Amino acid sequence: MINEENLTLLTDFYELTMMQGYFKNETNPTVVFDMFYRVNPNDGGYAICCGLEQVIDYIKNLNFSYDDIEYLRSLRIFDEDFLNYLAGFHFTGDIYAIPEGTVIFPMEPIVKVVAPIMEAQLVETAILCIINHQSLIATKAARVCYAAKGEPVMEFGLRRAQGPDAATLGARAAVIGGCIGTSNVLCAKKYGIPALGTHAHSWIMSFPDELTAFRKYAGLYPENTTLLVDTYDTLRSGVPNAIKVFTELREAGRMPKMYGIRLDSGDLSYLSKKARKMLDDAGFEDAIICASSDLDEYLIESLKLQGAKINSWGVGTNLITSKDHPAFGGVYKLAAIKEGDEFKPKIKISENQWKITNPDNKTVYRVYDKVTGNIHADLICLADEKFDENERLKLFDPINTWKKTYLEGGTYTLKEILVPVFQNGTCVYDLPSVMEIRDKCLKEQETLWEETRRFVNPHNVYVDLSDKLWNIKNSLLESYKMNNEPK
Repeated sequence: MINEENLTLLTDFYELTMMQGYFKNETNPTVVFDMFYRVNPNDGGYAICCGLEQVIDYIKNLNFSYDDIEYLRSLRIFDEDFLNYLAGFHFTGDIYAIPEGTVIFPMEPIVKVVAPIMEAQLVETAILCIINHQSLIATKAARVCYAAKGEPVMEFGLRRAQGPDAATLGARAAVIGGCIGTSNVLCAKKYGIPALGTHAHSWIMSFPDELTAFRKYAGLYPENTTLLVDTYDTLRSGVPNAIKVFTELREAGRMPKMYGIRLDSGDLSYLSKKARKMLDDAGFEDAIICASSDLDEYLIESLKLQGAKINSWGVGTNLITSKDHPAFGGVYKLAAIKEGDEFKPKIKISENQWKITNPDNKTVYRVYDKVTGNIHADLICLADEKFDENERLKLFDPINTWKKTYLEGGTYTLKEILVPVFQNGTCVYDLPSVMEIRDKCLKEQETLWEETRRFVNPHNVYVDLSDKLWNIKNSLLESYKMNNEPK
């Protein structure tokens, strides 16, 4: 996190009480836990996986300091033999994850932890906290950038985020989702992201008049001159004064490589159209018109439908907080316990069909159309299952099982998207840079059908179970039903 604080105690208290329970009962079997989510945020058709780098940092630095042990001792709940165990604690298990920037869908494992149950239990809360937050913001950013249709989107949310960590890691996630950079200088420095921004209304107000403020700013930043034009009167003062400055720069042979205006209030569609005509009439057809002012994907989409002449977007509050859907909803559930050399599947049962978990040790394959490269479906299967792309592949809805489709051999390709991150406690994953993840994420989104990316009633990508996994799940459900029927 921002100050690299030891996050070992960033856990729910019951994780520690359960750990002591396992310790006292001398039971610490190897288990499988899956992190997944049930519903796409923002009523969308997909989400973006994000936060793995911070999970890796957390696991690498997982240890109880002397102060941690002293604090736990002071609670008078934990016995000395258990505290001695914690004093030497380190993670020894395996972790698999879907790489950052990947498009993801409900019910499939995003992170899989295979470890002794005390270790797997301890890491639950932090993994959920990290992945839930960043995946939420990356998903929102992807939607905002999709609405902008390739025009640059800047992340401007630092002052409205829920604290420094949320602001900085949220800005990181926003760039992964598609933003070109951030106003957050700490984030830019920490993650190698472009730092972006112009000036505030206070700059204009601090000078005797608007024209002087514009001239001073243009003199300071001759390579990139974007002037905020709505401090007093956008069309009668701001835009005309900006045009005067641009004209002076042109006459002096000092035109910036990038220049334009920013609108931060008022009717953005109307003002941008008027401003565009004024700029064009003055010979500044390549001037950028940037807009901010409480934007989100819906407003950007609406402005574009209205023909607004905006070609750069600064998005703050609604992005960094995902205001209309402020929580991701990822969960972490036990899927299997190792007995001898084999995993015994475990299932959580609920009257709500979406809360019934998928049991056993699993992996996820993505199924692509061979011609278009678009996603057909995701297939959750047992970890050791293999498929031949030359053979016919059956896909079926795991709830409404009568819904089936068959893909003929040679018409599809498969990719396993759950990859090793830790093996026996050692990180085996090479971390890409944030900007590399952003590039990957943009390519990932191109594998979605347009129907899945729309904002209203998007088409849902199917997440199916293999025959073997479905049979195991169904057998567990039937067994539970038989064992709990009245005698």
